[in-house]
Order: sequence, then structure tokens, then C-alpha cells
Amino acid sequence: MSTDTPEGESSLPLRERKKQRTRRALADAALTLFSERGFDRVTLEELTAHAEIGRSTFFRYYGTKEDVAMAAEGELWEAYTAHFSRQAGQGPALDALRRALTDAIVSMPEGWDQRFLRTRRLAAGTPVLHDHSTLSSMKVQKRLVEILEERLHVDSRDDVRLRLLGEFALSAWRCGARNWVAGRGYNARRGHGGTATLARRVDEAFDAIPGSLQLTL
Repeated sequence: MSTDTPEGESSLPLRERKKQRTRRALADAALTLFSERGFDRVTLEELTAHAEIGRSTFFRYYGTKEDVAMAAEGELWEAYTAHFSRQAGQGPALDALRRALTDAIVSMPEGWDQRFLRTRRLAAGTPVLHDHSTLSSMKVQKRLVEILEERLHVDSRDDVRLRLLGEFALSAWRCGARNWVAGRGYNARRGHGGTATLARRVDEAFDAIPGSLQLTL
């Protein structure tokens, strides 16, 4: 298992650093096993044996097989909500959502982009993981709207704009990530350029939102 220290982890207490390294190593082992044999063909018992941990240890870090398979995506969502929740300053809410997302992307540790690519390939051929990814994005969108409600002192049930902001942010992510994975964009190749290029593709998707609303038929 890899024991690389992610960027920013060195500032954490030793106990927390060890937990994060174990969590990352477990996710790496799971992704390798799932990629080689297929998600549905690997039991939880086989996974924990391969990672040399017990079931109880596994469940301290991940709730389900789906969670560990999609760990790279989950790490981004955790970073996104953390960046947005502690973001200071004023200005348009969509700009704040955009800035928090691109900041989260470029804050991902070295090698995250390749793990994310492998995760996307795995999910593309595994319906249960595709559904899990969709549900996870819906959960993070709900959390973003909750943060907006707290900051603006507005109930999203009364003001649909807050929910629309969440939709716009996650839609920009999906469009940008798909373009990055597929190698679309200026001087692009599939998954090329790491997190900096992924953030650029997401920025381009946010840039396109106003124009998309002006399209006529």
C-alpha cells in the first residue's frame, strides 16, 4: 500500500495523519482490485484480506464497498464543502461556489487526478457505482444549498434561486470533468494536465452558464 503524505497532511496530529494514510491506502488497494477483477466480482471479505485489515477496521473508514470504490470522488466532495463553508468575503454566490470548487480541485494531493480517472473508468462500466456517484453529487449539492441558507438567512424552500445555484455548480462540475476526461478543450488530451487543467475545464463550464441561458430556439 502507498504511504505518500498528501499535501497539507503534515499539519495534522500524528494520529490523524496515520488515519488518513490508512484510509488512502485502503482506497488504493480497493481501486486496484476492482479494476483488475471487476467491482461485482470482489467480496468485502476478499477486499479486506487483500488490504490486510479486518472488517471492523474497514467500516471505521468506509460505510460500503461503493464508498471505497469512489473514494477519490468523495475526497473532492469533502474538500469542496470544506472550502465553501470556510470561504470568507462577499460577492455573487455563484462566483463563490465556483472559486471553492476550483480551489478544492487544485488542493487535491499528488496523484489524485489519476485515481479519479481510474474511478471514472470503473464507474462507467458498473451501474451501481454510476448510481452511487449520482447520489453522492446530489448529497453534496444539498449541503452546498444548506451553507447558502446559513449565509444568506434564506430558506431554499421559499427561494428557489438557492437550489438553482446548487444545480448550476454541480452541472458545471459534470460538464468540466467530462471534457477533461475526454480530452476536450484547448490543447487537451484525455486526462492531461492534472488538477490544474481539470480546474480550467470546470472554469470554462462556469463561464458558459450565462450564455447558455441566453440561447434561443
